[in-house]
Formats: sequence, structure tokens, C-alpha cells
Amino acid sequence: MTEPLLRVEGLTKHFPVTRGVFSRVVGQVRAVDGVSFDIAPGETLGLVGESGSGKTTVGRCILKLATPTAGRILFDGRDVTATRPGDLKRLRRDLQVVFQDPFSSLNPRMRVVDLVGEALEVHGLAKGPELERRVSALLERVGLSPSWVHRYPHEFSGGQRQRIGVARAIALGPKLIVCDEAVSALDVSIQAQVVNLLIELRREMGIAYLFIAHDLSVVRHVSHRIAAMYLGRLVELAPSPRLFAAPAHPYTRALLSAIPIPTPGPRRRRLVLTGEIPSPANPPSGCHFHTRCPAVRPVCHHDDPRAVEVEPGHTVRCVHAVELPAGSDWYTELSRRIEDATRENEANAERAPEPGLLDVATLAESAAWKRPEPARAPERTTAHGTRARRVALGATVVAVFLIGRAVAEQSRRVQARSAVHALSRELEERARLTGETPAELTDLGWRLYPIVRDGVPNDPWGRPFTYRVPGTDGRRFDLGSKGADGVPSADDIGHVSRDEPPSLGGP
Repeated sequence: MTEPLLRVEGLTKHFPVTRGVFSRVVGQVRAVDGVSFDIAPGETLGLVGESGSGKTTVGRCILKLATPTAGRILFDGRDVTATRPGDLKRLRRDLQVVFQDPFSSLNPRMRVVDLVGEALEVHGLAKGPELERRVSALLERVGLSPSWVHRYPHEFSGGQRQRIGVARAIALGPKLIVCDEAVSALDVSIQAQVVNLLIELRREMGIAYLFIAHDLSVVRHVSHRIAAMYLGRLVELAPSPRLFAAPAHPYTRALLSAIPIPTPGPRRRRLVLTGEIPSPANPPSGCHFHTRCPAVRPVCHHDDPRAVEVEPGHTVRCVHAVELPAGSDWYTELSRRIEDATRENEANAERAPEPGLLDVATLAESAAWKRPEPARAPERTTAHGTRARRVALGATVVAVFLIGRAVAEQSRRVQARSAVHALSRELEERARLTGETPAELTDLGWRLYPIVRDGVPNDPWGRPFTYRVPGTDGRRFDLGSKGADGVPSADDIGHVSRDEPPSLGGP
């Protein structure tokens, strides 16, 4: 038996949900929850499911663009989850990706020769004229003109841009390419061309694909095996022909019933799933699909079914698949169980009374109307939880107050220092021109205001402001010595009154 190229074992990826100033973790988004599969060399595995089921997260974990929470990813005998950042460069030569959006995945400021040839240059495979020659050959291989190597992405259509993305992915000769919705943004005719290109490259280069998509008709055309994913879990994995011939899970059956039939004739019964896919931050208990399953049983609400192999290479995760008969009769028995459960649920839904209009007269006569039941008070949290929240809130308020006070104080110091320097230059200029210092503080005008604190002129550190006049035999001009008692009067201070609160000043 051939050793798998890629083996995923119990892959789990949870994203923390934080709240509050201190980013407390209050929950987990279970994007991927225990996924396991393998891909052989040259094989294409299709990964399908609704939006939000975790398909892209699986691909990102395989590429080491996201770090798994648990599980192992083995690629060509190497443990991807334990790969150090310095060893990722060698891994990138064998693992590549084609992104969903051909418009945002290409740098609009780079030419095609730079977009496709960047990997060749980084890995030391080509540069200069050889680089341009190899890029031209890659463009020709994906169906583009080699003369377009010096064009920019805005000069191409969506399908041509996606072909450039494919050329960039195969430039290093990888062993596995993750195609993340690689054709979902393209027209139907262009989708067929790109899918056929991927199939040709697989045959020529032996490339394996993880083909992520939600269009089962496209996946059927390109995939050897198909895995159906729902809310972070694989619910069914089977060879492509068997999945379409004998779908074993109700979710897979609903997906297949939504595929349009291009030819006229009898129409299949459409299985419409009610409601939306639940939030991965709060998944349902038991089987995750039981909230929307038409064949749900009471056991599905609390028991999580295990994966059962109904035939070689075909596994399904459903309570109806447990203890099926061996041989070809398993599908008949499984279909009978699902259909019986579906009919029973539909009959119960029909017997359930529908809510009617309110009868005002009946309500007026009822005891509930005359004596309404008092509303229950909301449940109070525990004393420990309330005290913890109060402590956290108090700590937040104190921290904000201290930070604001420190910022305001630093601003006052900077402004006061600037005012002192401006006043010093003015006194020095007057002393140089007249040889005299100002006789009154009022001569200094508004410049004295920023350094007045509590009615006393001070420097920004709270000391009496003195100034030594240069060229006057060391005489000092002391702003704090005016007045009979050595304290400046309101007249000396000028327009700054004693009652006016200072805006700047000492510490």
C-alpha cells in the first residue's frame, strides 16, 4: 500500500473569544474539531460543506498559516505541526496554495514576472534572464501568452489572473497544492477551463490537491475522493462515485439534492435544510447536525456518533449508520432508517398545534389575566463573581485616572518649560539692549502667567524663579522678591489674580 503524502490526525483549531479591557478569554470558536483524513501522491481530495464549516481553516493549518490547537499533520514523513520557523522555507517548495479571490491574491504593484518569479528567486532557482525565461514558460503552460510577463494584474481578466495564480503555485514543482475555492469566483465557462488545467497539471506533474469547494458538481469532476464537512467535523468520507451513488449521511443527501440537473426529465426530491448553520462558538450538544436534520432521533440530542465504515473506504458519522448489515444491503437498510425517521418527524410536526389568534374575552376571564404572575427577578451572580467584577472595574478606573494624570502633568511641565525659556530670552534681550531689568512684574505681561502657581511666580519645579542678568556684575533678577513681605502682590502679577487657578506650574 502506498504511503500517504499527507496525513491529518485529529486536527483541532480553536480561536479564543476575548472580552473586556484585559482581554479575558470567555469562550472558544471551534472552527475545526477533530478532523482526520489522508491524501495519496497524485490524488485529489475534495472538501465540501457550507460556508462556516471550517474548510478554509483546515487548509490554512496544513499550510502552517494557522497553528493547530491539537492534532498532527504529517506531510511526506515530516510533522508540519512541529516544524520550526527556520525550516518552513524548505516545506514551502512542496506545499503551495491557490487562493479564492484572483483579484486580491496578486499584488497590483508587481509585474507578472515578479509575481511568478519571486518564489524562484527566493529559493535560488533562477534570476536575471533565466528567471524571465522560466516565467514565460510557466505562463505558456497555463494558457497565457509568454509576452505578458511585464504586464500588471489590472491588465488581466479574472480567469487570466487565476491562471497566473496557478502558474505561481506550480513554479517550484510542489507535491501538494491547496485549492481554496479556486474557481468559485469565476464564470461557469472559465471554471471548466481552470478545472481542466488543474487536472492536466496533476497528470503531468503528479501533483496532489486538497480541493476546497462548495459546488459538488465541480468537485465530482476533479476529485478521487470527497469529504463532507459540517461545523468543524467530517460527517462523511467516500470515493467520489460512491458518494454520489450511495450518500450515507442526511447532510450529504441534502447537499446532493441541491445540484441542478442540466437535462430535462424527472426531478429528484429536494431536501431543504431549515435554519442556519449554528455558531461554532456554541455548537449543539450531541450530533452537531441534529438541529437541522430531517431524520433526527432523540438520541442525537445528547450522543455524539462515532465514525462508522459502512463499506471499504466509505465512512459516515451518523446514528443511523450503526450496526448495518454487511454487503450491498447496507445502503437499503440505511435509506429505510432515514426515510422512516423523516416521515415520523414530518407527521409529528403536522400534529403539533399551531399558535392561533388570542381571544380577548377568554383572556379577560382567565385567572392568569386577572392575577398575572409576578415577573421573576433576574438571576443574580454569585458574590465571588460580583466582587471580581467590581475589583476589575475599580482597577480599570484607577489605571485610567493615573495614566491621565501622568499625561496631564507631563504636558504641564513641557509647556511651563517652554514659557520659562521664552521669558528668559526676553529678559536677556532687554538686558542686552538697555542694560536694565524690568522694574515691575507687570512689564512681563502674559508671559508670567504659565509659571504662576498659588499666586507666587515659580519655575516648573516649584522653586522661586530667579534670573541672573549677564553683563551686569552678577546682579540677579528675582521674580519672587517683590512686595513688602517678599511675596508679589496682585498688582505686581498683572492680569493674573490670586484667585485664578494656575494652568501650569511646579510638580
